[in-house]
Amino acid sequence: MIDTHVHFWNYDPIRDNWITEEMQAIRKNFNPKNLMRVFNDLQISGCIAVQANQSEEENNFLLSLTEQSDLIKGIVGWVDLRNPNLEERLNYWSYFKEIKGWRHVLQAESKDFILDKKFIGGLKKLINHNYTYDLLVYHDQLPHLIKMVDQVPDQPFILDHCGKPNIKSGEIKNWTANIKILAENPNVHCKLSGLLAEADWKNWTEAELFNIFDIIFESFGVNRILYGSDWPVVLISRPYSVWFNLVSKYAERFTTTERNLLFGGNAKACYNL
Repeated sequence: MIDTHVHFWNYDPIRDNWITEEMQAIRKNFNPKNLMRVFNDLQISGCIAVQANQSEEENNFLLSLTEQSDLIKGIVGWVDLRNPNLEERLNYWSYFKEIKGWRHVLQAESKDFILDKKFIGGLKKLINHNYTYDLLVYHDQLPHLIKMVDQVPDQPFILDHCGKPNIKSGEIKNWTANIKILAENPNVHCKLSGLLAEADWKNWTEAELFNIFDIIFESFGVNRILYGSDWPVVLISRPYSVWFNLVSKYAERFTTTERNLLFGGNAKACYNL
C-alpha cells in the first residue's frame, strides 16, 4: 500500500505561518522516522512526499530524506512554471528520478494566477518530461481550475484533498457540480485525502465524510482515485490510523482488485513508481 500524500518539514514559525496556534499538534518537525511505526502497523510500504514549501530548496530537502529512508517512493516537488528558464530547470531536475511531479499551492492564489498564460504554458511543458501535476485548491476555486485543465488536455493531473469541500458548513452543492465537471476529464485523478481538515476537526461524523466519498467515487470511479493521508496535517483532527480505518471501512464495498487499485495500484501508475 502507498500513501500518496505525506509532508515532511523542519518547522519554521515564520516560513510555516499557515500552521496556526490552533494546530499545535503539527507545530514541530516531522520526518520519515515519525511514520515508520504506524506504516508498519498498517502494512503501508511507502509514501509520496509532497512539497510544503514553495522553493526549489524544498526539492533538495525532500531528496535528502529519500537518502535517509526507503519509505519515500516518490516526490512531488516545486518548480516555478512561470520561470522563463523553466525548460532548463526541468532538464536539471529530470536527473533526479525520485521526483515524479510538481505542485504549487494554488489555494493561496487568485483566478488570474490559475489562468495565467505563462503558468498554463509551463504546464504544457511537463508532459515531455513525464511529470504529473498536483492540484491544490479550495472548493470555490474549482470553476477556475476546470478552465485551466481544459487548456492542457494531455497533462496528467491529480486533485489533492478532493478539491477541499466545505464539509464543516455542509454546503457542498456547488462543489458536487464542479467535481462532476472536472472528473469528465480523463487525465484528472483524485486523492482521497485531507478531508478531516475540512470538517469540524473534533466533531465530524462518518456519515458526512462517506457522503463526500460517495460523490468522489461516483464521479471519478475507483480507477482514478488514490489513497492519501495528508499526514501530519491529519493529526490536527485524529491519529493517522483513524483516517486509514475510515477509508478501509468504506472500501469494504469494493472488490479486492478495486481496493488494491485505491491503496496502491493507481499510485504506482500515476506516479510511475
